[in-house]
Amino acid sequence: MQFQRPSIIQEQRQKLSPQMIQSIRLMALPLQELKEEIQQEIEANPALEVLEDRSTMSLESIPEERESESEAVQRFENSSDPGYSRSGDDDSDSKRMFLEGAITYPETLQEHLLWQLRLQPITPSQREIGERLVQNLNADGFHKEDPYLLCKGFSKAAVDKVMAVIQRLEPIGACTEDFRESLLVQAGQAPDAPPGALEIIGDHMDLLERGKHQDIQKRLKLDDDELEAALGFIKGLNPFPGRLYSAEETKYVTPDVQVKLKDGEFVIVINDEEIPVIGINPFFDRLSGEKHDKETDAFVKDNIRKARWFIQSIQQRNRTLLKVVRSIVEFQRPFFARGPKYLAPLTLKDIAGEVGVHETTISRIAGKKYVQTDWGIFELRYFFTNSISGSGSGGSRFSKGGVKQVIKEIIENETNAMSDQDITDILARKGIKLARRTVAKYRSELNMDSSFGRKRG
Repeated sequence: MQFQRPSIIQEQRQKLSPQMIQSIRLMALPLQELKEEIQQEIEANPALEVLEDRSTMSLESIPEERESESEAVQRFENSSDPGYSRSGDDDSDSKRMFLEGAITYPETLQEHLLWQLRLQPITPSQREIGERLVQNLNADGFHKEDPYLLCKGFSKAAVDKVMAVIQRLEPIGACTEDFRESLLVQAGQAPDAPPGALEIIGDHMDLLERGKHQDIQKRLKLDDDELEAALGFIKGLNPFPGRLYSAEETKYVTPDVQVKLKDGEFVIVINDEEIPVIGINPFFDRLSGEKHDKETDAFVKDNIRKARWFIQSIQQRNRTLLKVVRSIVEFQRPFFARGPKYLAPLTLKDIAGEVGVHETTISRIAGKKYVQTDWGIFELRYFFTNSISGSGSGGSRFSKGGVKQVIKEIIENETNAMSDQDITDILARKGIKLARRTVAKYRSELNMDSSFGRKRG
């Protein structure tokens, strides 16, 4: 019979302290989030204070004429709106127009379609189907999910009928499966569609994308003028109708680091203008040297300890960021000197070995942080790219990012739209050997159309 006996086992475990967790978290924060974290820590810890905030400007530092208090009171008393003074009809009209424009937003695709749908002579149940279909559209105007699953409970015929109504609304061709169906709808709605246009879109789009115009002409038995008219008509259609109502806003980023070439040397500057300089509150510093009751002493010492650790964590973040960027610059000198197409293969392991930290630390420091260069602003992760053959810097001397940039330049400088095979041949002459499908993949990742799509311009 076996018995369970209590036993003492000594083992060693690695446990992260709250301070270490905080330090790791600060390492991953980009500039704007770091500013918010500093502000929260200042509010939570009375031992911390802002010594200097270079990201803000005092009102006193702005040279302007200041009115007296009595003048301000009189000005606001003479106005029905205490927010501005009235100086004349033209001035008030311009202000009214400004205020009206300031609170307007661009109309989305869904809003535009729903507005038109409400004007259609349809039943309440059809309107419900239509609203579901419209809300299911992506930015291109295509279905996100299967529309029949979305309209479960309604017959397929009912859904098709409402779908046909929406497809005829402005922009024509929305509420479709993909760009081919959208082009078919647009061509079908056009009274001036030339002979062969619908057949080309419906049955021969693959030949059109590959530029096989002669094959299309033979199969459809079109003469030269008819083929030219059909192709010209198709090029005038919009394969992505929803993009006409794109409501995407421009997002701005603040670079964490700047790298610039000065007198033949690269200068790396941490953007500390955006981060307030923080230090220990002198009052708390004095309290730490005095004797108080046990509870007060513990409170003071604990907050000072946390404040010092927080300051050290920020300094450690900046030092590590500087080391990482310096190492990236050494590995990517051709890029910083000559441009993006000279980006070399680089891995996290390469930089980790150079800096002397773990790869996960490099991954944290590179996340959501940006560097300003003479060639634009790039995310730090941009500089880590595999070679087109092999792994990282141990493979080909051409990086995936650099080759994509070369493809982008070839397409931007083309006089006539080149096929993916043409681009593949040009890359081969430059010593970059890629398969045509790989070129097509890279072009797609650059959000650049095929040769057919580029001919539309």
